[in-house]
Amino acid sequence: QVQLVESGGGLVQAGGSLRLSCVVSGRAFSSYSMGWFRQEPGKEREFVATIHWSAVSTYYSDSAKGRFTISRDNAKNTVYLQMNSLKPDDTAVFYCAAARGRWPPVRAYEYEYWGQGTQVTVSS
Repeated sequence: QVQLVESGGGLVQAGGSLRLSCVVSGRAFSSYSMGWFRQEPGKEREFVATIHWSAVSTYYSDSAKGRFTISRDNAKNTVYLQMNSLKPDDTAVFYCAAARGRWPPVRAYEYEYWGQGTQVTVSS
């Protein structure tokens, strides 16, 4: 079984930065592509970014491109999301998830395991 625990969310002013972390327990972390999604109340979960299991490739949503950076440390079983130039529209619960399969995995159904989420609130 694979368990994911996110941390690093919080309240930040517009233009500020946050770094989210997701620690993964269980076997074979390094064989999973890892992704970040976000969800606002009443809306569908939205893809943000993903990183290949090898860490060689990354892929971003248009809204994340140029502002967010996904990275991973396979030795620490951890994936990160560095978020800069945050906007009020970025306010959401952010989830990390693990996938095996085609690259890049941008749909929620492509992910096998999910964390519980961490709230990010950006004030104007």
